[in-house]
Amino acid sequence: MNNSTLDTLELSSVGGLGGPWQEIEADAVYQLFLTKKTPQTQCQRSVETPITTIAPVYRHPWDIDGPEAGPSLGLFNKDTPAGNHELYNSTESVGFLRQHLSESLNLRVLKIPLPPGSNGGPDVRVAVLFSGGLDCSVLARMAHDILSADQQIDLLNVAFENPRVVQAAKNVAKRTKRLDKDYRQDKEKSGQDLAAESHVSSDSPFENCPDRETGMKAFRELQQVCPNRKWRFVAVNIPYTETVAHRSRVVSLISPHSTEMDLSIAYALYFAARGAGIATTSLDTAPVSYTTPARVLLSGLGADELFGGYTRHATAFSRKGYPGLLEELKLDIDRLGKRNLGRDDRVISHWGREARFPYLDEQLVKWAVECPIWQKCGFQQTDSDTKQDPDIEPGKKVLRLLAYELGMFSIQFGARSAKMQIGSTKGTTVIS
Repeated sequence: MNNSTLDTLELSSVGGLGGPWQEIEADAVYQLFLTKKTPQTQCQRSVETPITTIAPVYRHPWDIDGPEAGPSLGLFNKDTPAGNHELYNSTESVGFLRQHLSESLNLRVLKIPLPPGSNGGPDVRVAVLFSGGLDCSVLARMAHDILSADQQIDLLNVAFENPRVVQAAKNVAKRTKRLDKDYRQDKEKSGQDLAAESHVSSDSPFENCPDRETGMKAFRELQQVCPNRKWRFVAVNIPYTETVAHRSRVVSLISPHSTEMDLSIAYALYFAARGAGIATTSLDTAPVSYTTPARVLLSGLGADELFGGYTRHATAFSRKGYPGLLEELKLDIDRLGKRNLGRDDRVISHWGREARFPYLDEQLVKWAVECPIWQKCGFQQTDSDTKQDPDIEPGKKVLRLLAYELGMFSIQFGARSAKMQIGSTKGTTVIS
């Protein structure tokens, strides 16, 4: 939105760097009231900073604090358990989550027309932004249950060449070469293994990326659990030189967001949404160059914020118990639209594709914020809980239990797009 002069109003999907453009955040419904009669609703709030003088502008915030008359995302449940509570597959919240997520996906993956120019090609209308982690794997698995059997589902997995990792491998190689031959022989005779110290992988830097490893593992699981579905794994490999070449464009797209963490996340979404890479439908076949025709991309955004999936959630619980965890979750949900949605949408739509966020369906979010905390997370594990499912992590436990019910397993996240430049930078550092 261009607010250089208050007697005009200009709207644009992208503002670029600098200038008078201001982001309209995805934290409320904004209303430009063009009639003379002022709206009379309990939820109206005039914007704090004047946007234009041509008509009054009102902000209707999403409400998770109380029963106001505006758009409601439910009343945030701040209750804490009186005693120990165990979260199992039989807990009712697992079934409710499956129901709400299924309804959300139905709205977002059905009745999508064939992309232009797809005559004669594979019938693929939906792709998944696919790190191989828990959130996106569950979306892919449940989309399979909804889409017709003849539709292919593309799994877009991005990996970056990270100079920091390459440099670290070179440093290990140099140290290994400097080891004295006799020293190495003495170590071997004493039974000590030098492999961990001296091994330098000859594999591609992309294949060693955490997201690529978890993505391939989840791809195999999907093929095993859903053998009648045609899955296409699209490996999007981005050399460091290509990342640098697109940097100014990505920085412009995410503006006014300007931290290194914003840029790191945006890189992954930007190149994944381009959808171009080498693809395979089976681990037994050679990959071929491929660009997905899908115009709809499913994103797992929101699962961590709703169900306590970040490390800081576990830290908050360890320090302050359930009150600290609830405080952290409330903060994440409140700022989700402001921190993520506008930035992510601009980066993805740059390629003419649309991101859809099943975990942010209004009914699902309403259920999640009203659900008791002990039916979403498993940080307060008991001995019997540990014995029953020792491999299930406590964060996002309700979603992990759903994944197990669907035949999938929880996996970690990491695309190595963060901290590519050698030096000391933090995620909150402003882009230079």
